[in-house]
Amino acid sequence: MAGSRRTVFVCCDGLGRNWVRPDTTPILDDLRHCSLWCDAHSAVFPSVTRVSAASVATGCLPARHGLHGNRMGLIEGGKIVVRDVGHPDFRTHMRRATGATLLVPPLAERVAGAGGFIGFSNVSPGAAYFLDPEHFGHIYHRAGSFAPGGARIEGANALAVSHDAAGDWAMTQRFCTEVLADRRPAVAFLWLADPDHTMHGVPLGSPAHHDALAAAGRCVAEVFRTVERLRREGEEILLLVGSDHGQETIGHSVAIEDWLAAHGLEDLLEAGDIAVAGQGTAALFYATDRGRAPLLGVLDEMGRADWAGDVLAGERLAEQGFAALGGAVAAVNMARQGQANHYGVSGRRWVAAEAGKAAAIGSGQHGGWGPDETRPFLVVNDGGRSTGTMQHRTCITDIAPTIARFLGLRGDGFDGKCLTS
Repeated sequence: MAGSRRTVFVCCDGLGRNWVRPDTTPILDDLRHCSLWCDAHSAVFPSVTRVSAASVATGCLPARHGLHGNRMGLIEGGKIVVRDVGHPDFRTHMRRATGATLLVPPLAERVAGAGGFIGFSNVSPGAAYFLDPEHFGHIYHRAGSFAPGGARIEGANALAVSHDAAGDWAMTQRFCTEVLADRRPAVAFLWLADPDHTMHGVPLGSPAHHDALAAAGRCVAEVFRTVERLRREGEEILLLVGSDHGQETIGHSVAIEDWLAAHGLEDLLEAGDIAVAGQGTAALFYATDRGRAPLLGVLDEMGRADWAGDVLAGERLAEQGFAALGGAVAAVNMARQGQANHYGVSGRRWVAAEAGKAAAIGSGQHGGWGPDETRPFLVVNDGGRSTGTMQHRTCITDIAPTIARFLGLRGDGFDGKCLTS
């Protein structure tokens, strides 16, 4: 394979750019200084992993690729049903309701006949499977691994790891030896669960959070060592290491459905003409033709609630990269207060409560467009040719076109832009 071109992307889920420092993530900080550092890198809205996976894989905003959030409303039997995108069977429900999954091709489809795609993921099944929802490449996940065409990978060839830092490390070791050094696809993705998985249950800045940062850094170091060895053997490899979003602290929660019911919309909620899809620190509002006007009619009052930050509909929602698709008509970014937590991390957020799931007050969360949750990090390492700091705004949608350019693929059909010359 000497002289071949390959690309590798490592996602440290939930690792905000403000945590890439010598004292918290020394491995990432060292990598930053021998790479191109994107100093104004941004998430998409909603700033959740499942949507981010689709945006990274396609190079498109949700308005183009069509996956709305971690939870998404589907029109089923004439009413809106909110489903969890993380469940393994969500794609089946989405196809039945809309006739498709992603509306634009992911990288796995673009390289199906040009070196192939292999993705290893330790986050939710939905986030893993939306890297390649129609099985053009290989996807490995603890809930089920699949080959091109959707054939299930069984036995020792499947991915059986724990959903934690230990599972990330085991997955990384296999990724480096089997995928990078042996199988050598054109595009290889490694999506780590930490630090996001840990941060959802501990305070930001806590010792457990710092341990999760270190664990993610250890995985990145293993990938970088492997890539450097392969480069010395003559391979030309583009390595991108980044995250999908950051996190902020949960301060309070509110059941938005109860607020809507108290403002005259209870019957429409029960009939499935209005629905709320919570995204953590944000929520999407869905409506049928019957429910649309009543829902829009309460948005001004909602904007005055103590739990609501920005409430957007129409063109203002489109400015966040989210079009009114499939019945989604409005969104709320939950309110933020500036108080610091016990470890000195500023910012406390309201979150949208989910039925049967208690909010972990004091722990991390994301989903809206708050200042820390929308600041992921990205370093682009091409063996030292591109270094320094990119000051202008970049986005996670820029990852796919950067990979495509490096591989010599067509660069059309992306919302993002290539980050290298």
